[in-house]
Amino acid sequence: MLRLAIIVFLAATPLAAQEAKKQDCQYQADVVAAIQKARLDKVKERDVPDAVAASAPTWPDNYNAAIPLITPWVYEQKMRDIRKKDLAAAWLELCLQQ
Repeated sequence: MLRLAIIVFLAATPLAAQEAKKQDCQYQADVVAAIQKARLDKVKERDVPDAVAASAPTWPDNYNAAIPLITPWVYEQKMRDIRKKDLAAAWLELCLQQ
């Protein structure tokens, strides 16, 4: 019986890790989407962390540390790409591939 429990645990561990990675990547993509929205709303780059915080994000607080790191990448994109492309979806896809 113990042997079966160990096998079930070992089989579930990669699945749990995969789900955790999906959730992490989704939170990162949510951060990118919030920054993209700030840019669309014409928020100055230096004011993005405050603007995103004011939007009451639903991700865990530790993801707020990524905002100053991701903001320059979003703000260097051409405005036509900001209007037409889903940067969050692109980020999610790349994140999941890693």
